[in-house]
Amino acid sequence: MLRKKIIIPVVAVLILLAGSSFKNDFFEIAKQIEIFTTLFKELNMNYVDETNPAELMDTAIKNMLDDLDPYTKFLNEQDVEAYKINNAGKYSGIGALVRSYKNKLLIIEPYQKYPADKAGLRAGDEITQIGDVLIADFKDDATELLKGARNTSVEVTFVRQGKTMTTTILREAIEVDAVPFYKMADEKTGYIVLSKFNAKASQQTRKALKDLKGQGAEQIILDLRGNPGGLLSEAINVTNLFVPKGELIVTTKSKVKKFNSEYKTKNQAEDSEIPLAVLINGSSASASEIVSGSLQDLDRAVIIGARSFGKGLVQRPLRLTYGTQLKVTISRYYTTSGRCIQSLDYRNRDALGNAVRNSEFKEFTTRNGRKVQDGGGVLPDLEIETLKSNSLVKALQSNNTIFDYATRYYYEHPNTDLSTFNFTDQDFEQFKAYVSKSNFEFVTNTERALKEAMVGKDKYLFGDDVKEQYQNLLSEIDRSKADALNTYKSSIRKGLEDEIVKRYFYREGLYEYYLDQDEAILSARELLSDPAHYKAILN
Repeated sequence: MLRKKIIIPVVAVLILLAGSSFKNDFFEIAKQIEIFTTLFKELNMNYVDETNPAELMDTAIKNMLDDLDPYTKFLNEQDVEAYKINNAGKYSGIGALVRSYKNKLLIIEPYQKYPADKAGLRAGDEITQIGDVLIADFKDDATELLKGARNTSVEVTFVRQGKTMTTTILREAIEVDAVPFYKMADEKTGYIVLSKFNAKASQQTRKALKDLKGQGAEQIILDLRGNPGGLLSEAINVTNLFVPKGELIVTTKSKVKKFNSEYKTKNQAEDSEIPLAVLINGSSASASEIVSGSLQDLDRAVIIGARSFGKGLVQRPLRLTYGTQLKVTISRYYTTSGRCIQSLDYRNRDALGNAVRNSEFKEFTTRNGRKVQDGGGVLPDLEIETLKSNSLVKALQSNNTIFDYATRYYYEHPNTDLSTFNFTDQDFEQFKAYVSKSNFEFVTNTERALKEAMVGKDKYLFGDDVKEQYQNLLSEIDRSKADALNTYKSSIRKGLEDEIVKRYFYREGLYEYYLDQDEAILSARELLSDPAHYKAILN
């Protein structure tokens, strides 16, 4: 009996340790949990003011996860519901893209004929109050206040061009289409926009493909620009529309064996022969990169545009207690050729705590022997200059400079005809003047490095001559940044045109505008109309 009493606990400990897939650190984890539990209890019992345990824990969890990657997140009950809605492609609300700020909600894009649009809200409107709740006083995500059951109403107070206004929005059921637009681009070319990989993606793409072929399409442009991804299963199914049954599309690799998987096409292709061009840009991520990367690896399509975002990490929601979940990065995915296109290394960070961008790329080969690379998104076979981004363009977008100018342009330039819209060189000069008078600024990596050198521990080594040259160099950099507006005129101009056209004609009008004006679509149409050139690229 004594022997059994000794052996059983030892075996139990060995099982726990062997079952631990996290570096056999079970005891260290248990120790840290006990420390944190004790700290949390003592803090809430003894802190001088009243504490909110739920808020404290929520902050602690989110700060802990911030040290990993931006995709591993704790989902409370409301977050879980939003996650389900996003994947399902339907919800009840106001039908607008809204961005949250500390003191306001900014209408980014109202969807045509949905509640926000019917209530008269426009892009650029700043919501400051919802019902009796001031946004500035609301600590949680104020966008939740706009959601609600269909046929219920909500009153909002908003500011437009300095004038305070109110309106009442009647909530409706909102259908989020994965394919918001498709049409014949010319008599032989079908154009399909796939904007997200929700549960409707493959079904709607198949419907669009069949409809376009019925209208005479002999070649297809699939537009994945701006598509942030979504369901992995739908990425496989969309690829399967153009690739025969049994093809390996993507492999996932994890430290947990059960998450290691190979995903192959399971159905007969809708059309495995039709010439295909896929459009991508720096905002095409995750599932978009699985589709574009695998079609490139299989030499099934010509990829056109700019290097994609570079998200090669796979997440899975894991259930926790009380209806919460952990959306955790479980593996990396690898396209058909075996390459992982993850661009940022979250295990290694720079002095500012930012993830290091991969700079060493490995070469892989497509089915036909073409050279492709890993580590930095999907690189197109044909690059389009206007779609390439850089620190200046990103700053103009992230600071809402392009967005705000488009709002101003909309109210200063009445326009009701898409066919007559033209953003002229004079308009661009006015945009430059607007930028110079605004509070827009951005710091280049060169400036940051110079400033760090001049204020660091070695600054006493520099004499007056060096300091003077330093100031002159900074002044020269400032002048160069101003000139960069002209250097990157084509990219900036495209961003302005896209934003302005949406103001007048909504997103549907933007896609109509693209058919005859967008450089990537025009390049794709030209390529697909030249079978010899198309085949030469793939071979």
